[in-house]
Amino acid sequence: MSDAFDYFIVFAEMRTGSNFLEANLNAIDGVTCHGEAFNPHFIGYPNKTEILGVTREMREKSPEQLIETIKKFSDGLGGFRYFHDHDPRVMDIAMDDPRCAKIILTRNPLESYVSWKIAQETGQWKLTNVKRRRDAKATFNPAEFEMHVEELQAFQVTLLNRLQAQGQTAFYVAYEDLQNLDVMNGLAGFLGVDGRLGGLDDSLKPQNPVTLEDKVANLDDLNAGLARLDRFNLARTPNFEPRRGPVVPSYIAAQNAPLLYMPIRSGPEQVVQNWLAALDEAPVDALQTGFNQKSLRNWKRDHVGHRTFTVLRHPALRLHDAFCSKILTTGPGSFNKIRNTLRRFHKLPIPGQEPNENWDLAAHREAFIAFAQFVKMNLSGQTSIRVDAHWCSQSLAIANMADFALPDMVLREDQLAEMLPILALSAGCETAPAPDLEAQEPMFFNLSDIYDAEVESAVQDAYQRDYLMFGFESWG
Repeated sequence: MSDAFDYFIVFAEMRTGSNFLEANLNAIDGVTCHGEAFNPHFIGYPNKTEILGVTREMREKSPEQLIETIKKFSDGLGGFRYFHDHDPRVMDIAMDDPRCAKIILTRNPLESYVSWKIAQETGQWKLTNVKRRRDAKATFNPAEFEMHVEELQAFQVTLLNRLQAQGQTAFYVAYEDLQNLDVMNGLAGFLGVDGRLGGLDDSLKPQNPVTLEDKVANLDDLNAGLARLDRFNLARTPNFEPRRGPVVPSYIAAQNAPLLYMPIRSGPEQVVQNWLAALDEAPVDALQTGFNQKSLRNWKRDHVGHRTFTVLRHPALRLHDAFCSKILTTGPGSFNKIRNTLRRFHKLPIPGQEPNENWDLAAHREAFIAFAQFVKMNLSGQTSIRVDAHWCSQSLAIANMADFALPDMVLREDQLAEMLPILALSAGCETAPAPDLEAQEPMFFNLSDIYDAEVESAVQDAYQRDYLMFGFESWG
C-alpha cells in the first residue's frame, strides 16, 4: 500500500493505449488495476460480473462501495481506468479526494480516431498474437472526427480545471511514453509503491504499426477535414471576465402568475417589471423579490408549470444605459467611486459633477466611446476596477445563471411586444397584456442621437463574444 495514495484512477479514452498501460501497471509489484470498473455496460472487463465481490447491481446503487472495496481489498494499491462516458458520479468522488492518485493518458486524437475506426472494421480491439492480426483501412469522416476532438478536448479541460481548483496534480502519460521503461518506473514512484519494472509487458502488440497514410482509405477527405480545424484555437473569442454567482436575489416573480424574471443588469428591467405587475393587475411593489436559493426552490415547488425567462438587450443600447445610469449621473444608484476613478485615472472626458445644460451631443458621444474603450479593457482583465454586472457580457451573465438554473426562455428586447404575451399564455395566464415599451425615460441623450459607425465599432470591440454568441447585428 502507498503512503501517498489510497487508490488511483487512470483517465483515458478508447484507443489511447490504456490496455497496455494497465498491463504494465499490473506488472508492478504492489499495484493492481481493475480495468474499466465503472463502465456502464460492464464491470471491469466485458466477461466479468464483479470486482472483489462487488457486483454491477451493487455498483449501480453505490459507486462509493466499489471504490472503498478497491481501496481496502486490492492486492497492493488498487485502481481502475475511467473514460469520459463512464459513471459521472465517480468523477466527483475521485477529483475531490486528494488521496486518489490521478493518471492522465493522452494520445494524438487523429491517431486514436483512426485506430478506433480500424478496430470497428476488423472487430479486433486487442492483439496478443501478431499472426491473428487483421488488416483494414479507416474511412475518415470529418464531422465524426470533429465531434471526437471536441469531446476529448472538453474532457481534458474539465480534468485540468478540476485539478487546479483542488490544488492537485496528476501524472501525465502520452501514448508514446508507454514504450519508455523509465517513464513507467517514474509512474510507480509517483504512486508511492516500491515495485519497479525490469522490462515492459510484451503480451500486447501494436495493432497498426504503419504510417497514418497507410491506415486511411480517403486521404484527401482527411486532409480537407483537418484543414477545417482550428488546431491552435486562434478563432476563439478570449474571455477573462471573472465568474460570479447566479445573483438569485435579483430575480423577480409575479404576484400570482407563475412567471419568474431573471434580469440581466442594464436591460429593460423596468419594462418587464411593469408588465409582470400589470399581468396580475397589481402594483409593482407587490412583485416578489429578495429570493435566496432556498426560497426560490420553494417558489418553484409552489408554482407547478412555472416559466422563467431573461431578456437580451443589444450591447450598444445596454452599454449606453449603463453609462448614463451608473457613470454619467451622480444620483442614487450610481457608481460615484468608479466614476471618479474613470475620470481621474482613465481620463474619461466627463465633468466633475453630473452634466448640466452645457453637456452637448459631441461631449456625450466622446465620453461614451471612451467608456466603451474602458469596458473593453475591463472585460479583458486589464484594469483594477471590478467587472460590474451592469456591463459584464450577457453571455457570462447567462452562464452565471446556470450555476443554479437556466431560464426557460431567452427573449430579445426588440421582440418583447410579441413574446411576452405568448410567454404569459404558455404559463396558463388568462390575460396577456402587451408591455409598455416606453416605460423607461431616457437620461441625457438617446443612443440614436450619437450613434454612428465609430460608436458601433467601439461597442463591438468590447463585446465581441456577445455579438458572436447571440448573432447581434449593428444596432443602427
